[in-house]
Amino acid sequence: MSQVEHATARALLRRLAVEQAECRVPSLAAAIVRDGRPAWFGGRGRVDGAPPTQATQYRIGSITKSMVAVVVMRLRDEGALRLSDPLEAHLPGTELGHLTIAQLLSHTAGLTAEPPTAWWERTPGVPVAELLERLGPGDLKHRPGRRFHYSNVGFALLGELVGRLRGTTWLKALQSEVLDPLGMDDTTPRPRAPHATGYAVHPYADAVLAEPEHDAEAMGPAGQLWSTPHDLARWAAFLGGDTAGVLCGDTLAEMREPVGVDDGDSWTVGFGLGLQLFRPGGRRLAGHSGSMPGFLATVWADPSDGVGVLFMANTTAGVRGSLLTDLLGILEEHEPRLPDEWQPVAADPGLLALTGLWHWGPKPYTLRLLPERALSLEPVGGGGRASRFLPQADGTWLGLDGYYAGETLRVAADHLDLNTFIFTRTPYDPQAPVPGGAGDWHA
Repeated sequence: MSQVEHATARALLRRLAVEQAECRVPSLAAAIVRDGRPAWFGGRGRVDGAPPTQATQYRIGSITKSMVAVVVMRLRDEGALRLSDPLEAHLPGTELGHLTIAQLLSHTAGLTAEPPTAWWERTPGVPVAELLERLGPGDLKHRPGRRFHYSNVGFALLGELVGRLRGTTWLKALQSEVLDPLGMDDTTPRPRAPHATGYAVHPYADAVLAEPEHDAEAMGPAGQLWSTPHDLARWAAFLGGDTAGVLCGDTLAEMREPVGVDDGDSWTVGFGLGLQLFRPGGRRLAGHSGSMPGFLATVWADPSDGVGVLFMANTTAGVRGSLLTDLLGILEEHEPRLPDEWQPVAADPGLLALTGLWHWGPKPYTLRLLPERALSLEPVGGGGRASRFLPQADGTWLGLDGYYAGETLRVAADHLDLNTFIFTRTPYDPQAPVPGGAGDWHA
């Protein structure tokens, strides 16, 4: 898809300019990705006397975590670990060995948010061995699995896990397995020119204070990296599904599945496996935010719409959370995405004969044939226990989502067997197994 149109670009730039001026941000860069390709870039403010470009580096903070998580999932896909494994199985000798890898990835391990050191974001880091020695039972703040509790420490442990399983450092593993294949050549552990200087902006005056920058060492996997708008746009495309073989698409989708909720009953912000989740309006965004002294950054992707969006700023605080959703809204208003064209698909006659009306007891359901021999079963009128099913080599179908996710559907000539539930062509067909009911229908 081509770049956005001139009127769209102007509206996007104006929204960015308003943010930079009203929030007093020294420099602010933003970009939109559409169908895996850059569609718009804007920069406001000054870096060394000039507007930021797509090659200007900023710290990306905790966006680092999402990249480390990809290496962990690659290890899982290779069979080197299971997400249900306790940390002890791969990183022995800690006081926290009973925590699982899945809990660490999803911030549900109950671990303290910050390490037992000085303010780690503003002071030089400590070696991994020292951090592991300092961690103990007192650093568990909640029962593992009980609730979402964001933990920078958890990703320090995951980084060390990656390093030990790969026989190198977490950074070298990330470089060779993720950054290099995606062409993210300007994503580095320390800044390189041209880069923005991180500033704290005085709350009551138009003055700035340079923030410190250092090697976080053991805490590096939680927020060490620097990147550019160009590279972060590539990461947005990756999150949207353009993985370039770095990760299986199904695994990336698994990372986007919600595990924990970060804002209580409203459930607009949550967490999957190494990815933050956000549901503004009707969208389902996945990505991560980042914050380090002097810097803010966020990247989101909407796989269903093929759109990604990001911003990078050199300020400790101030960029409003609405910036990126506003940019997406402007794009939707000016250039709404057209639905894919419908095209007919050849149907297997045997499967075609299965389509139509089925009954779960007295409740009618509709079975539809999807592309590639998949099936969809949902209540007439919508709602309820609707699921899609993927064909398996043994002739069964495996539930993909909804109540029947992971369950097996078996098809017989006169009924469907869905994990012991029997669906029949007529309500409670007496000829089918376990029809239920008693006697004849009557007034």
